[in-house]
Amino acid sequence: MASVDTEVMTTALHITLITETFPPEINGVANTLGRLCEGLRARGHRVELVRPRQGGDQGVGSDDTLLLCRGWPLPGYPGLQWGQSSMHKLLRRWTRQRPDVLYIATEGPLGLSALRAARRLGISVVSGFHTNFQQYSSQYGLGLLSRMLTHYLRWFHNCSSLTLVPSVSQRLELERRHFERLALLSRGVDSQLFHPGKRLNSLREQWGLRSQDLAIIHVGRLAPEKNLGLLKRSFEHMQTTYPQRRLKLIVVGDGPQRAALEKELPEAIFCGAQRGEALASHYASGDVFLFPSLTETFGNVVLEALASGLGVVAYDQAAAAQHLRHGYNGVLAMPGDETAFCDAAAWLLEEPETLRCVRLNARQHASRQGWAAIVEQFERQLRGACAPELALPDSALLP
Repeated sequence: MASVDTEVMTTALHITLITETFPPEINGVANTLGRLCEGLRARGHRVELVRPRQGGDQGVGSDDTLLLCRGWPLPGYPGLQWGQSSMHKLLRRWTRQRPDVLYIATEGPLGLSALRAARRLGISVVSGFHTNFQQYSSQYGLGLLSRMLTHYLRWFHNCSSLTLVPSVSQRLELERRHFERLALLSRGVDSQLFHPGKRLNSLREQWGLRSQDLAIIHVGRLAPEKNLGLLKRSFEHMQTTYPQRRLKLIVVGDGPQRAALEKELPEAIFCGAQRGEALASHYASGDVFLFPSLTETFGNVVLEALASGLGVVAYDQAAAAQHLRHGYNGVLAMPGDETAFCDAAAWLLEEPETLRCVRLNARQHASRQGWAAIVEQFERQLRGACAPELALPDSALLP
């Protein structure tokens, strides 16, 4: 390789990441951003994080790698803050210490002020489409705002040099809505954390399960946009189809719909939000994973369930469309077809060998979906946006 290419590869970037949410908050966006930030820093880049101050930030101050801004409570998401516009603060900071490129992960007032400041200073911007807010609006009784929100999101992302989307289905949907300059940045999974070996018989005993019983598990935020009414229908269909099998529904997560779900599913076990090793053990102690959501841009939990060796039931979109082969390492239903979803879940229980093979194939597939390649691709996309001369050739990132 020529010396100029060596210099390009070793050039560290000053990358600023703007987001409404970040670990230790529990959601797919925070998890993804935490992994990307950690990976970029491990590759020698300077990563500056701009986010709202959250409830657990008492005593935490801003420094060269962190800028905390004021926020408002986010409706429907207790404990999270919606970042306030901070354009003047960002202008002052970035005039003193100019980033090479911004990555704006959320499109609220904080993200908008970062976009405006970047345009004024001539800093390149890459944006990420992480959440289907335009679909969520109808779930929260704001359907009339959906068209306006879509218009705003299209304008916002079309102002950036590149918009990163996590799935092929999401890219096609946004292309139909005239979003421009879209590129795919998928997601990875920590297959050492999420591993079948984390299965705990003691936890299954707490759930009232014997060794031959099956735990039908769901992990995620308990909110209206997650289509959780289908949990009840699909679980009851499995029970009715195979009355000889002893099944238990396990729900991991929290959110505004939890109380209603507990009334609808009195026999289910609600475990609340889990994280880290505890979350990994909850996954691995299950057998079948039900994921009825229709509003995901990706769905990190699908990969986590696959890595944990579960039989995954999902709609054929986002992460499931990318990572599941129907009947091989999971089962799929056409989006919105609830009868097909229920039938797919029941099919997994038809023969013990069927579920065993699907679970083995799930683990094998997920074990190859690490974060390292995702971080490398993200780095290449940021380099390409901030300056053509810093962009890595594709061949430079091949093993």
